[in-house]
Amino acid sequence: MNDPHGDQPIRTAGPPLVDASAAVILIHGRGARAEGMLDLVNQFGTIDISYLAPQAANHAWYPNSFMAPVETNEPGRTSGLKLIEELVEQVMSADIPTDSIAISGFSQGGCLASEYVARHPRRYGGLVVFSGGLIGESIDPAEYTGDLQQMPVFIGCSDRDPHIPLERVVETSEVFEQLNGDVNQRIYPQMGHTINREELGHLQSMIDALVH
Repeated sequence: MNDPHGDQPIRTAGPPLVDASAAVILIHGRGARAEGMLDLVNQFGTIDISYLAPQAANHAWYPNSFMAPVETNEPGRTSGLKLIEELVEQVMSADIPTDSIAISGFSQGGCLASEYVARHPRRYGGLVVFSGGLIGESIDPAEYTGDLQQMPVFIGCSDRDPHIPLERVVETSEVFEQLNGDVNQRIYPQMGHTINREELGHLQSMIDALVH
């Protein structure tokens, strides 16, 4: 079980990759389903975009808090990051460049998406993090190097999220700024652990920009 997510299904929406001009990878949260992330974007209706939503084994990417020691969340964490990399490579093999690939996730999925992009910095089409942050007991900015070339990064979270401390959201934003990302951090008072309409608007705007 060194790769628990490796044989899990990938749910899709929109045209197949060979007929698409851009792609969006959507990572669900703990206890959720890939189809739930596709439901978020069904309303956008962009016909040129292929959506890919991987399903985590047993509906969780890793067992413990994202702020637990990294080793306690293995092999799920590494397997999830590997799966995102495989999806990026799959999209690129369909002649879609990295700057036409957006990556987004909510909660556990937002943490995984953050960690992947920060550790594989390229000029993607964008990163949208809903209620998430970089993974680990503590964050050492020196571990993250590279250049996102002013790639748009949106990070939204509540000021009192029961799972995502505000301090970690701020640390995550600072790392992406260090990586030369164009960071838009939004903190919503008393929102709780959810996604609001304004956040979805930021995702839609980023997706629309992929095909314009």
